Amino acid sequence: MTTPAQNAPLVFPSVAFRPLRLLIVCVVLTGLALGAAGFIGHIFFGVFFGVGLVLGLINALLVRRAVEAITAEDHPLKKKMAVNSATRLLIITAIALGIALFFKKHDGIAVLFGLAIFQALLVMSTSIPVLRKIRSNGLDVLDTESKG
Repeated sequence: MTTPAQNAPLVFPSVAFRPLRLLIVCVVLTGLALGAAGFIGHIFFGVFFGVGLVLGLINALLVRRAVEAITAEDHPLKKKMAVNSATRLLIITAIALGIALFFKKHDGIAVLFGLAIFQALLVMSTSIPVLRKIRSNGLDVLDTESKG
C-alpha cells in the first residue's frame, strides 16, 4: 500500500544557500537602483525596490529555518512544509501588496519588482553551484563533506 503524498516523508537535499552573499548582492542592487531612480527623479522607486529585496531575503531565511526545523523531526511531513510555505508566502505577499498600495503615489510598486528580482537571484545562486557539482561529478552528487 502506498503512502498519500501529504503524509510521505519530507526529504530535502542540501542546497547551496549563501545568505551573506545574497545580502551583499541585494545591497549592491539597491545602491544601483537608488542611483538610477535618483537620476530620473524617482528616488522612492529605488528605496522600495530595496525593501522588496529585503523581503525576499527574509523569506529565504525563513524557508531555511522551516526546512531545518521540519526535517529535524522524526517523521517530517510534506504537508507541514506546504502549510508553512503557504502561510509564509501569504504574509510576505500581503506585506508587499500593502506597501505597493499604500505608497502607490511614491512608486511603492517597486517592492514587487524587488521581490521578483530576488527570486531570480535566489534561483541562480542556488542552482549554479548544484549544476557545477553535477557537471564535475556526474549524477553522483552526494554531499561528501557531510559523510564524515
